[in-house]
Amino acid sequence: MPQKKVLSVFIDESGDFGKLNPKSPFYYVAMVFHEQHLPISDDIKKLDAKIKNLDFPEHAIHAGPLIRREKQYENDLTEHRQALFKALFHFMRQIPIHYICPKINKAECEDNEIAYIVKLSKAITDELRKHYEYFSSFDLIINYYDNGQHELTKLLASSFTNFFSNIEFRKVQPAEYKLFQVADLICTMELTNDKAERNALSKSELEFFHSARDFKKNLYKQLEKKKL
Repeated sequence: MPQKKVLSVFIDESGDFGKLNPKSPFYYVAMVFHEQHLPISDDIKKLDAKIKNLDFPEHAIHAGPLIRREKQYENDLTEHRQALFKALFHFMRQIPIHYICPKINKAECEDNEIAYIVKLSKAITDELRKHYEYFSSFDLIINYYDNGQHELTKLLASSFTNFFSNIEFRKVQPAEYKLFQVADLICTMELTNDKAERNALSKSELEFFHSARDFKKNLYKQLEKKKL
């Protein structure tokens, strides 16, 4: 009997459904795709070893706070934080994954939650439709999300089930899945790229990446190769 072909989808978001903040108008939904028959366990062990060698505790790496020197990273020097970022980025580059990142500009909507949800729903369904043949090649699609935003949880359920019947939804703890942390990384990088396009990088982002040009040339171009 042939082995069941399973696709894992790890989902994270950046933004919220609250009032428009003109300085941060975008809402992103990163979806990381991993075909389960492709092994990544050795890569995970290497990343864990690198994190340990850098003297960071076991934790869910959050790219935004890492760049901005917030929360658990507030006492870490720039070079130390950059080394952890590079470890996760290298892991992302090495493993057999692809991603999409539907996004909306809330400034293009009426300033209310319903308008944001309608526009985001269309952005997600457009991407699913665009890659329908790819998703349809799997016997089972398992979506992993931490249910961090109730509105997005419902939106994901309706969008995927409208297209596919072979769907499972599982709630995750971010620290338990490196691919969920990769989804977080992708959200942050897509946000940073949009800011770089507008010459709007913050002081902490410029300190971390040196310049918009360096970010786009050395990092974002590598990330784009993983797009589905």
